[in-house]
Amino acid sequence: MVPEPLAGGGLKLVVLIPCLDEEATVGRVVAAVPRSLPGIREVEVVVLDDGSTDATAERAREAGARVVRHGRNLGLGVTFRQGVGRALELGADIVVNIDGDGQFDPADIAVVVAPVVAGEAEMATASRFAAAELVPEMPAVKRWGNRRVASLVSRITGHRFHDVSCGFRAFSREALLRMNLFGSFTYTQETFIDLLVKGQRVVEIPVSVRGTREFGRSRVASNLFRYAFRSLQIMFRAAVSFHPFPVFGFLAAGFFAPGLALLGFLVSHYLRTGAFSPHIWAGFVGGSLCFVGVVTLILGVMADMMMRMRLNQEQILYFLKSERYGRR
Repeated sequence: MVPEPLAGGGLKLVVLIPCLDEEATVGRVVAAVPRSLPGIREVEVVVLDDGSTDATAERAREAGARVVRHGRNLGLGVTFRQGVGRALELGADIVVNIDGDGQFDPADIAVVVAPVVAGEAEMATASRFAAAELVPEMPAVKRWGNRRVASLVSRITGHRFHDVSCGFRAFSREALLRMNLFGSFTYTQETFIDLLVKGQRVVEIPVSVRGTREFGRSRVASNLFRYAFRSLQIMFRAAVSFHPFPVFGFLAAGFFAPGLALLGFLVSHYLRTGAFSPHIWAGFVGGSLCFVGVVTLILGVMADMMMRMRLNQEQILYFLKSERYGRR
């Protein structure tokens, strides 16, 4: 859906910049945000300071940004959700999220936002791996991890993506009103699952980025094992929320397979010997596993019914948010 222009022509773009102790780079990022873009009437920059202990907020204000500051660190997922609410309050037609650490070039906002301005997508995400010649230098384990996560999200959504962890994205107003996220640690992978289930169009835009930070370390991916574990938690919950029956069906199959195998073994033994002993244990174990499989399938049916109820509730929430965030 093509975004509806503001009165007088053109769209309002709000650029969200989440930060945590980025005083060395945030001013430069804010200043480099282009203020004149095709189809855009107005550009406003909002820095989301997630509990910084340095002068991030001061540097952002000096560079001309509006600052929303947290007294303590709440997590990237919470910060992004609050930023989206703030952008809608400001009357945003399109929102761009770009990190404040300088790894992305703000000049590329024009490229990333173009499909949304043209109405060709509800979300356009910068991709570090879609074009072989633009793949940045980074530790091999991080590159491998990013590809595995992208493969998993692609499998869940049924759409092929190369990079689902990049924090440089553009969203239409429609996508923001329909999007409902719950992860506090991060939001990057969850947005793909949430929006695609709701029929929103998502495209990847190849861009060139820095593979490593110029200053400091990433707060989200500083520990790869922690990042992987917490990201997988969020994706699993999202997958269960929107595709419960396949998930529970897969789990049920994991119980049925050994259960039926043990029961088959016991029946085979009885036909050969005319007695269940000394393997009667196989009947108890196999029967128990099959019982758990049946219970798991029942849970899948119930979860599928709850998912349908959730989609209905989210449709109601969409209309409520549309009314609340009417253009100002």
